[in-house]
Amino acid sequence: MKNSLILIGGGGHCKSCIDVIEQEGRFAIAGILDKTELVGARILDYPIIGTDEEIPRLVPDHYFLITVGQIKSPSTRLAIYTKLKETGARIATIVSPRAYLSSHARLGEGSIIMHGATINAGATIGNNCIINSHALVEHDAIIHDHCHIATGAIINGGVAVYEQTFIGSRVMTREYITIGAESFVAGGMNIYRDLPKQSRVTPS
Repeated sequence: MKNSLILIGGGGHCKSCIDVIEQEGRFAIAGILDKTELVGARILDYPIIGTDEEIPRLVPDHYFLITVGQIKSPSTRLAIYTKLKETGARIATIVSPRAYLSSHARLGEGSIIMHGATINAGATIGNNCIINSHALVEHDAIIHDHCHIATGAIINGGVAVYEQTFIGSRVMTREYITIGAESFVAGGMNIYRDLPKQSRVTPS
């Protein structure tokens, strides 16, 4: 029997997560939590059953996955993750069967590895991360907690991406550099040097 799963956040990222969850086949989606005014609506045939105020009531019988996206700020995902931990919730970790996760890599709770992503040997993915479709995290790279590595990004060997950082689509990093916490790197950028905390790298 599959474990029951509650999703938190019903936007576009949720739809992509649903597809990965269905393909992985370990969980049965029982419903989605979102804003009060959206209760009763459906996302890809799954009902929005309440708001995150329902979390304590649902904790005993369900696992949870945060399906809110993360681009401009990690604050919403971080707040939900903190609330889940405070209530003792079981937080799911999801890996697409169409992704490659090395048996020599480590993956934290609440993270999702989307279709086509590759996590190579010696890499570490922290808690509550999104490794999006066709992203590459090379050998010995470390993605700290609450990061989003967006579609098609390339994190080369030995890179450290610190917590609450967004790496945009098709970003490429040089090997063995450090990207400081709470940074934002816009899509398509090439990063060749260390970035300090709270860096913002966008097209000039």
